[in-house]
Amino acid sequence: MKLEERQLAKSGEVSTDKKLIYIVDDDESVLSALKTLMVAYGFTVKTFSSAEEFFSAVPNGAPGCLILDIYMPGLDGWEAQRRLLKSGSKRPIIIITADKNDGLREQALKTGAVGFLQKPFNDHELVCFVNKAYRREMI
Repeated sequence: MKLEERQLAKSGEVSTDKKLIYIVDDDESVLSALKTLMVAYGFTVKTFSSAEEFFSAVPNGAPGCLILDIYMPGLDGWEAQRRLLKSGSKRPIIIITADKNDGLREQALKTGAVGFLQKPFNDHELVCFVNKAYRREMI
């Protein structure tokens, strides 16, 4: 580990070359906005307009954090999360949704998500959740 990486790890951050983010949302404008945001923060980003597309492109053991919308046609976010957990994946998941139901936060966190955000959300909150996911991955 390089000195800079050790310093970043001590501060709770990891080097950006290891911060791969997958975003799955059926709304192209959300995908575009989130990709632009996360790239601006130095993350590497891959976007998918469906959970099926994500599963066909990303191997189960591939590193990275998943930002996952709940309500999508076909395989929805809940089922995608269940599928990942059932497969033994340790990939951290951040759930996002436009649904204002307060019970969804509890459900998402109870089923293993590292974060939950209701759209529209604060950019900083999302980046904090991603950094939290990577700190958890380092432990």
